[in-house]
Amino acid sequence: MGESGWRVHVDPTRCIGAGICASYAPAHFVLVDGLSRPVTERIEPADAVLDAAESCPMEAIVVSDAGDGSRVAPEP
Repeated sequence: MGESGWRVHVDPTRCIGAGICASYAPAHFVLVDGLSRPVTERIEPADAVLDAAESCPMEAIVVSDAGDGSRVAPEP
């Protein structure tokens, strides 16, 4: 049985804690010790998460398809 939904990852080596993600998608991102973290790694698709990933100034957020691992955002 395949996986559905998305996986959200924040690269802690790239994140600068700008907080844009937490502003765009507060149900999906929190700041911990000044860096962003996903509330949960596996989510149902949500436009707010795409907006957050596309708006991250450091491209620290990667959203991928949970089934095949293909990148959803940010666009390459």
